[in-house]
Amino acid sequence: MTLGDGELVEAPESVPAPPEVVPALPLPRLVVGKTPGVLTDDRLAEAGRKVLRFHLARMFAREAGTIEGVNPEDLKAMRVATRRQRAAWRVFGSAFDEAATAKHRRRLRGVAADLGAVRDLDVMIENVEAYQAGLPADESAAMEPLLAVWRANRDAARVILLRELASRRHQRWMESYAVFVETEGAGVRAPGPVEPHRVRDTMPSRIWAAYETLRGYEPVMRWADITTLHELRIAAKWLRYTLEFVREAMGPETTELIELVVALQDHLGWLHDAEVAAGLARAFLTAHTGSLADTEARAIGRYLADRERELARLQKGVGTPWQPLVAEPFRLMLGRVTASL
Repeated sequence: MTLGDGELVEAPESVPAPPEVVPALPLPRLVVGKTPGVLTDDRLAEAGRKVLRFHLARMFAREAGTIEGVNPEDLKAMRVATRRQRAAWRVFGSAFDEAATAKHRRRLRGVAADLGAVRDLDVMIENVEAYQAGLPADESAAMEPLLAVWRANRDAARVILLRELASRRHQRWMESYAVFVETEGAGVRAPGPVEPHRVRDTMPSRIWAAYETLRGYEPVMRWADITTLHELRIAAKWLRYTLEFVREAMGPETTELIELVVALQDHLGWLHDAEVAAGLARAFLTAHTGSLADTEARAIGRYLADRERELARLQKGVGTPWQPLVAEPFRLMLGRVTASL
């Protein structure tokens, strides 16, 4: 199921039983600090390796909790760690040999997809449950057919995730990936004799390229549709991660820049969640109108209307977090922090 497309996936006739949860296999031990520790004189590949090692350690730290399934924050944090690693491959990937590192990128993409399939439904279910909390008891109960489908889909997605995390293929990959992030020079593409290859030589242009991509949306912001705003959210994440990965090598103003980008990213994330929830609720009503009681159809219809109102509100208000990013003070600050490299 691709929630981002608003696609309805019916609950399976029977959700397969999850594999027996056994104690997690011992994970490779990665010793990392409180931050990745990227320095201005680091070679680009080794700076990327530091970032990958840091977030792989965080991913490992949350895997046992994700398998256990008691605290949803474990799954959320594990997914965040995979996202950071995928972003790091995008930022630093050109410094590595593509063929030598393809398996790590490919496997990371697969794990991220399995985690995301569960987490996205967690978010949708949490949203409906929060909405239910403000309803009278009878109307709250009328939302249950929608939740039943989403919960069944979530359970099915979790079965797939658990089977993958328990697989020998996953274990072998984790072991080889841990060796890769611990081994200086592994998988590195040898730069040319005069090719820029250090953080201070290469990251300013990469940061500005990410900013230019974001600022390219300025001419269309007044009439941007939902699809365009979704693309803008991706551009905001790209700028945020590029800044975050080298924030230690730049000045303290970097934190303020990141906070401004995060404000836009969060706003667009809430907009995306509202759009997905509205799309799934609409598809559910279309598919099940003949089998729903009138009270159920009305209750779910009111939830759909609530999500559409929230979507319109967020779309109308996107200028508030957007304007600081295209104002002169932001550009001046960005210039100062990149000049410090």
